Amino acid sequence: MSRVELDAVAFAFDGADAPRPRDVAVEAPVNVVYGARPYAVMMTTPADLEDFAYGFTVTEGVVTDAAFIKGVQVLERARGVELVVTLRADAPRHPLRERSLSGRTGCGLCGVTSLEQLPMVKAQGLAGVDVSLPAVRAALAALEAQQPLNGLTRAVHAAAWCSAGGTLEQVREDVGRHNALDKLIGARLRAGLPPGEGFLLLTSRCSYELVDKAAAYGARTIVTISAPTSFAVERARAHDMTLLAVARRDGVLAFHGAERVRRA
Repeated sequence: MSRVELDAVAFAFDGADAPRPRDVAVEAPVNVVYGARPYAVMMTTPADLEDFAYGFTVTEGVVTDAAFIKGVQVLERARGVELVVTLRADAPRHPLRERSLSGRTGCGLCGVTSLEQLPMVKAQGLAGVDVSLPAVRAALAALEAQQPLNGLTRAVHAAAWCSAGGTLEQVREDVGRHNALDKLIGARLRAGLPPGEGFLLLTSRCSYELVDKAAAYGARTIVTISAPTSFAVERARAHDMTLLAVARRDGVLAFHGAERVRRA
């Protein structure tokens, strides 16, 4: 269940108060477990959880290829959901960086205790490709209609994969911007869909974690509705990824890769 109806009282600054039930996005703890080893507890919208498990496992660097994931069990527990991810016996055994904190919505560097531990993903064969402004504009215009949960709750982020022409191919929603992207990447990995010449469109600000997750999948272009952080721009430059942000229907800012943006 991704939403629940709760009672609320609407107060008007100039007028009478009135009861008004409101759809609220569900936020639930999801424990990601590899074999018998707990890895992280993430606060997520409990929908599309198998997609989330695949995307999270790859973008966290537990494995570099979704083919090493043998299966995912979604287990309902009294206090949340447990995702048990089974890896193939021949999966490369990367040390699991245990997260010393639970993953809050939009959590960043849980479990990192020194600057030397700052993670840096290995980009999956990135090579810059062109992106057209008409395609970005078309994707932005279509996105709102593809966010049903946000339309009801106004409380969740969306991550969309767009074709080179700006058609929305997949959209995933979640209370956490990182979780939405993991779900989207996981959906594409499960379907065996490579990034090709498409681009990512995100409703959130652009943090460095989103850039790294996109790079782990192999995306060449990322477009965000809000602004980037300085570290996100630094990572986009390191990956030579085209980063477009503050995307509006009348324009967009290119923070890296402006030479790959076409007007038509």
